[in-house]
Amino acid sequence: MPWRVFGMLLLIAPVVIFGISLVEPMSSGSLSARPQLGAPPIDTSGFARAIAPWDWQFPRDHSAHPDFQTEWWYFTGNLADESSGRRFGFQFTIFRRALSPDFASSSSEFRSNQIYFAHFTVSDIAGGDFHHDVRYGRGGAGLAGAEDQPRWRVWVEGWSMRAENDAATAIRIQAASDDFAIDLALRQVKPPALQGKKGLSPKSAEVGNASYYYSLSRLETVGQISLGGARFAVSGHSWMDHEFSTSALGADAQGWDWFGLLFDDDSELMVGQIRLTDGGLEPAFGGLIINPDGSTRQLDSSEISIRGLDTWRSPHSLAEYPAGWDIAVAGEAGFRITVAPLLADQELHDGGIIYWEGAVSISGDKTGYGYAELTGYAESMQNRF
Repeated sequence: MPWRVFGMLLLIAPVVIFGISLVEPMSSGSLSARPQLGAPPIDTSGFARAIAPWDWQFPRDHSAHPDFQTEWWYFTGNLADESSGRRFGFQFTIFRRALSPDFASSSSEFRSNQIYFAHFTVSDIAGGDFHHDVRYGRGGAGLAGAEDQPRWRVWVEGWSMRAENDAATAIRIQAASDDFAIDLALRQVKPPALQGKKGLSPKSAEVGNASYYYSLSRLETVGQISLGGARFAVSGHSWMDHEFSTSALGADAQGWDWFGLLFDDDSELMVGQIRLTDGGLEPAFGGLIINPDGSTRQLDSSEISIRGLDTWRSPHSLAEYPAGWDIAVAGEAGFRITVAPLLADQELHDGGIIYWEGAVSISGDKTGYGYAELTGYAESMQNRF
């Protein structure tokens, strides 16, 4: 989703601050890691910018784009146990961040100008529990990385997402924490949906403040979720976003709300809004409707209305979030839906930035399930990157 291009910079800040420093072998053969306690200012010079249309080629573009400073691969899904119907949500995201546009060759396999960050969550709806964990890694010595040969793969330690066939239409995602895990097989049933203007997604009126962004909005999903030693055979649908850019939020941005929604009529909707510090909304970003046949219709921000219906106060951060939304899409084929959290507490409050991201249900003119992401409620996103 588009907001992840910004969110990634925020989420990886602890990595930069607390010491993904470059490691070189000492003359004795031992290794020395020197923490860098001061986060350098973000310098975008030397990196590619999202300005002109992109020549999309798949499966090539599922892989990494190291000419850009930031990149992420994002999966969310709503699944149910095949025997009991017990519902789960999951999020699994890997972010890449380049510390410099160039990389000097070195005899050390640990040396790298790339750092990786991964976030993994499972929402146990019936159990009322939200499980979350994080991983950090440098892009060297096999600790973390992205590759396209022999097939696309991105990983941080033992957490990974990878293509299972040459066309990358079959994907396997695996992640395991101490007491929860996923092992899921995903199958693409629609072509990539290009967000924004044929994949060029603007974030403000400023040229270059944009990203290249596409979605795989409906992935048939089967596999296993493990919780506290119990295993559940699950199935359902997932959503995948991939975005790369050298960009940042404007100085007047407070935060954002994002929704990836899968309807029971085999269509999907991505909508979002950047909230400004003066209470207004950034008009540059709108949304996208993906039709059952895979065709798309871009939505201008003026065609979208997102209104909060209730609030929830976090016991962890004390932030107050919207908890339920009325979303209306204008036009001849317009519709109105109500989106509700499946679990109130889906706040990630210990990963370097506080935000809410969780599974939601859909009712109204359309029905289904999806995911929502909410930032800027616990603290402003200004000057965070």
